[in-house]
Amino acid sequence: MAVTIMVEIKGLSKTFRGGFRALDNVSLRFAQGEMVALIGASGSGKSTLLRHISGLMAADSSGGTISIDGKSVQKDGQVDRNIRAVRANVGFVFQQFNLVGRLPVLTNVLTGGLSRMPLWRSCFKLFTAEEKALGLEALARVGISDHAYKRASAISGGQQQRAAIARTIVQKARVVLADEPIASLDPESARRVMQTLADVNQRDKSTVIVSLHQVDVALRFCPRTVALHKGRVVYDGPSSALTEAMLRDLYGSEAEDILGGSNSLTRPAAAVPTPFDSIPAMAVAA
Repeated sequence: MAVTIMVEIKGLSKTFRGGFRALDNVSLRFAQGEMVALIGASGSGKSTLLRHISGLMAADSSGGTISIDGKSVQKDGQVDRNIRAVRANVGFVFQQFNLVGRLPVLTNVLTGGLSRMPLWRSCFKLFTAEEKALGLEALARVGISDHAYKRASAISGGQQQRAAIARTIVQKARVVLADEPIASLDPESARRVMQTLADVNQRDKSTVIVSLHQVDVALRFCPRTVALHKGRVVYDGPSSALTEAMLRDLYGSEAEDILGGSNSLTRPAAAVPTPFDSIPAMAVAA
């Protein structure tokens, strides 16, 4: 079947002051409706890559490009002048939630639709009854509609993260980037957040790219995994093909950071089907 490429990255590199190479000639493609895990030890470049995809950070001026749905995000170290229009279709779920604690949960969720509002309404956060209904529906989808009118600071971390995902539903984001969304959560809250992201992926056909420390989680929720090591892509292929031996070979002593001290990878009860066989999988030598 024909595959629509939603995110395309070509030859992307990022060097910080002092010469630290955070990304090294990264080239990747993500199809519409894919759910992909980015894994790697701390400092491997996962968060840096997501920030470049969203245009929050400019790459080196060495010829790298990023496009979303065929529209330029950045090229040759310059973020595109029309980036706001591109970002309207890109939801970002941060590790620290990025909610305004003093505002109600519903208001935080409704900010996902600000890009479609007239400027005067967005400035004063004046939402219509229809928009509020959409926000409540999004909160119901993520299972926290009963907290709609509570201050965001009054709900748990896992609930705040699900509210952040509800914000991307209101935004009608075609691409959702989640930067270690479960890093600070307990196991049950982490499971609910990942299940919510999977629901957005399956029901809305959004492309979901989520950075993770835990390989077990990638195996359970993401059919495809991209592994980064020192800013380079060292594996891009089916999550089901990942083994402990492969990870130890790719990462050496840093493998413990990804395996979480586990002696073996826990496989899901059944493989998650994926329609994206036309995107070639590859293992890349480090």
